[in-house]
Amino acid sequence: MNKTSLISITDYSKDELLELIKLADYFEHNPEPELLKNKVIASLFFEPSTRTRLSFETAIQRLGGRIIGFTDASTSSVQKGESLRDTITNVSLYADLIVMRHPLEGAARFANEVSHVPIINAGDGANQHPTQCMLDIFSIMKTQGTLENLKIALVGDLKYGRTTHSLVQAMSNFNATFYLVSPEELKLPPALIQHIKNAGLKYYETSVLEEAIPKVDVLYMTRVQRERFADPLEYEKVKNSYVLKNYMLADSKENLKVVHPLPRVNEISIDVDSNPKAYYFQQALNGVYMREALLAHVLGIK
Repeated sequence: MNKTSLISITDYSKDELLELIKLADYFEHNPEPELLKNKVIASLFFEPSTRTRLSFETAIQRLGGRIIGFTDASTSSVQKGESLRDTITNVSLYADLIVMRHPLEGAARFANEVSHVPIINAGDGANQHPTQCMLDIFSIMKTQGTLENLKIALVGDLKYGRTTHSLVQAMSNFNATFYLVSPEELKLPPALIQHIKNAGLKYYETSVLEEAIPKVDVLYMTRVQRERFADPLEYEKVKNSYVLKNYMLADSKENLKVVHPLPRVNEISIDVDSNPKAYYFQQALNGVYMREALLAHVLGIK
């Protein structure tokens, strides 16, 4: 495995996560438009994306790099039946680094095995989304002033939500207490519950959002992901499980921030947007700075 690749959030230690947060903060305040001069980054999105793809492309361009790739696998030779192995092997001959999103769990790790250059996993199925996790913890640090000893509510699709899976693993480094809010059908997978237990951390499972809100420092909302359900009826049953409305934040802690990996469907009412505790749009901007940090780090430039 290429040591410089980012496949899982567990590829980075606690100290390395903190160093990347410092680097993201540096880029926020110190643009370096020549840093990736003469570097070519391949952006391969086999699955739809808005913020992840565009924030990576923004980060690459702000650092002076060039982009090749595709935003729709149907426009590539995958449509002709080309294997993932051959696509990655060939593209890695053209680029200095590959950013890849793919609908299959484990695709990023497989790509890393055949690539000649580092891979950054921009999401593989319901498995991991490590770059989102890194911008999440950067956002938490900016709003709370620390990552240590925080109480975090993860709300919604905890079964298929790759962002929540990565965040549990990352925040387990910082003595977090987890409030896991979901319907029975979308509970956090047993392997991740075991991860929390192995870290000796506290966690509480509930299906009632209102129980968690007054207790936490960070409210991490997620959408129920229609694309992860094989049975449309199962999706219809749980799609509106939680809708956060502004009045529900009345008794929340003063330091509470509401975050969301986006896109939002209807799980956060628009009346929350004007609340000072809403942080999800700034969180999306933080993704540019963190992805600048990751590009520089993975390429060994910073």
